[in-house]
Amino acid sequence: MKNYISKATLALLVALSATGCSDFLDEKLKSELAPDNTYTSSYGFEVGSTGLYAEARSEYNTWGENGAFMHNAACPYEALQIATDLATMGTKDGSIQPFGFLTLTPNTGIVGSYWNWAYSLIAGANEMLKYSEINTNWDNSTDKALYQAESRFFRAYAYRTLVYLYGDVPYVDKIQDQFRIDFTRTPKEEVIAHMVEDLQFAVENLPTDPDAVKVGKLTKWAAEHLLSEVYLMQGDYAKAETAAENVINSGYFHLMEDRFGEKVKANGDVFSDLFVENNQNRTSGNMESIWVMQFEYNTTGGGTNSDDWTRRAWEPKYFEITGFVLADSLGGRGLSQLVPMKWWIGEDTGFFDEEDIRNSEYNIKRNWYYNNENMPDLYGKKATITDETWFTTFRLYPALTKFFYGRSENLSLTGSYRDRMKFRLSETYLLLCEARLGLNDISGAREAINVVRRRAHAPEITDSEMTMDFLLDERIRELVGEESRRFTLCRTGKLLERTRKYNTESGPVMRDYHTLWPIPQSIIDSNTGAEFPQNEGY
Repeated sequence: MKNYISKATLALLVALSATGCSDFLDEKLKSELAPDNTYTSSYGFEVGSTGLYAEARSEYNTWGENGAFMHNAACPYEALQIATDLATMGTKDGSIQPFGFLTLTPNTGIVGSYWNWAYSLIAGANEMLKYSEINTNWDNSTDKALYQAESRFFRAYAYRTLVYLYGDVPYVDKIQDQFRIDFTRTPKEEVIAHMVEDLQFAVENLPTDPDAVKVGKLTKWAAEHLLSEVYLMQGDYAKAETAAENVINSGYFHLMEDRFGEKVKANGDVFSDLFVENNQNRTSGNMESIWVMQFEYNTTGGGTNSDDWTRRAWEPKYFEITGFVLADSLGGRGLSQLVPMKWWIGEDTGFFDEEDIRNSEYNIKRNWYYNNENMPDLYGKKATITDETWFTTFRLYPALTKFFYGRSENLSLTGSYRDRMKFRLSETYLLLCEARLGLNDISGAREAINVVRRRAHAPEITDSEMTMDFLLDERIRELVGEESRRFTLCRTGKLLERTRKYNTESGPVMRDYHTLWPIPQSIIDSNTGAEFPQNEGY
């Protein structure tokens, strides 16, 4: 968090995240900033809280560089996008190939690192919860409940990833004081029920006013937004509807409909404004963001070159074409690890309506012009996108400008260095739509999705058009690259169908068991005191 993360906090985080079971849950304090001498005041809990925020955003961290956690692989978040209906592999980085070709095994690196990341976050949350019950030295009467609410939010957030990826997983809500090798897998439904309890507590005890908290801090509305999704996971559509409506009707948020922020006078539209650097937080006038992870460039506690490589993954390698040079206005240095498929992005408008601003040149770059001033014969002329540049060399294709990021002083940057909107109100409306579909309230679902479409200047749809597949298409139009697409398709039961329908690379080799990842083999091997079965197919 740019306002409150320090190196001391990250050192504490190492100590916190090393607690737990076997290799991932047993207590191994490695810092002089141990819980016993840190969690003795509200200030100490604020330090620990900051560590939880850092750990949460390290979901995106690749190779380290002072990050709170690292996957030691290039494409962790991209593993949640590939082998879906979105993209095929371009540059076949070794870390993403097992997920694109569906050859992942219990020993695949990212399979293990996501497990470890989630349980590290859970361990830190459980540590704070334990010591919050012991501490009596609080600055304010509400501090105990506040830090417990943050901890329980992050615990639920971590278990969300675990149940989406692995299904049944050990539910651990306390620090394990004794070494254990006898963990068992808790049924997914039971884990989700605990997630609901945690998020209900967070809703009751997190701050209400998003303008009264530090930038990047959680409010009850972030918890309510996530609670809506978790209710959908649980199949409780009525409660999912209520939770989404609570956020929408809170009075604190609205979809941005007018230009705003740093480039309000530059060419663009309101959708592109959402993704301009420094436009993600409410301090920029963005009233759509509910929770924003802090990655700001060249700021203490901000991003590093190993954080959030989404831009590099989605953007083409245009700079390898004669006549092009690296440019921040073209997104910097992309590596084409995710290549969008024609069925949705198309060569002209794809599956977007003609007037949909999410398909404007400000949001999907379809027209590329040679920019090397040293080649006057080409400079300023249009480069042609072909099947070869798109699917063979991966050097030129329609690109998502929401992830464009470059800096003139270092055009080879890999990190995006821009704050990331984790939850925003347009997704809350789409969660509401999903809940109403589950309730068979077709008119209500149409009403919710049309709010998002009106902002995009897309034509409103009718009841007859309101289907789950239309909703999933709309989530691409609005949230592509932002959401974890695998999570969405698994929750709605559409991963197999849509991947097989649209993805010519992964679809033919996708089997029913690929709805889950394998349990990391190291976990099974170390848990010798109880049976710990592997997921089917692995």
